[in-house]
Amino acid sequence: MTPAMRIIHWVNVISMIVAIATGLYIAAPYYQTFMADDAVDKYVMAWNRWGHFIVAIIFDVTSVIIAYLFFFSRFEKPWKKVIPTGKNIKEFAEVFLNLITLNRRKKFDSTHSDSFNSVYFLIFHLLLGWMLLTGLQLYVHALGSGESSVGTWWPWILHATTDWTQVVSSWMIGTTATGANIMDVRISHHLTMWLLITWIVFHIYYQVWRTIFWKEGDISIVVGGDKFVKTEKES
Repeated sequence: MTPAMRIIHWVNVISMIVAIATGLYIAAPYYQTFMADDAVDKYVMAWNRWGHFIVAIIFDVTSVIIAYLFFFSRFEKPWKKVIPTGKNIKEFAEVFLNLITLNRRKKFDSTHSDSFNSVYFLIFHLLLGWMLLTGLQLYVHALGSGESSVGTWWPWILHATTDWTQVVSSWMIGTTATGANIMDVRISHHLTMWLLITWIVFHIYYQVWRTIFWKEGDISIVVGGDKFVKTEKES
């Protein structure tokens, strides 16, 4: 794992924690802060919205970088692993069998990222992309006047690129009969957050699992960039 990808990984980890904490507060405030005179700080929601928006911008930037590296990285080409070729499908199946048989069967090369892991990370970035699009739709919906601090062009761009998420969100949660609306986007945004949390839980579990069963130090990849793999002579 290159230094750039490790930096992006840990920036995304911190941003994800902030995004979840502030997002849950925006959905249903769960704490209060008090000022010196015991008055409730009325800007708590504003600070949570600000923090949520800032980490969303960070996700936007890292997503663009990751999308570029997905196709043009000089280290490895993840897109080649997600194409459903016979080789990739076989590797995906073997990694899955390795997982459910608790490493009793290992018939694939674990030196670099495999098809299973590549597809799993693709799912993460697709979910994250949907979160960003629905989040921008919720943001521009709050600009009811059609104005922003930089002019009318910014809300216009956001409406042009994200209004369609209302229709897709309505289809996803099954409310097409009543017509698409912003609440559908809000629900879709919230449900996608839980899908991402589920993804993260399995991701952490799987990295620990690989470290224990494969004995190649996989969990150290996000720290030092490398792991250890036995050569045929050593094995």
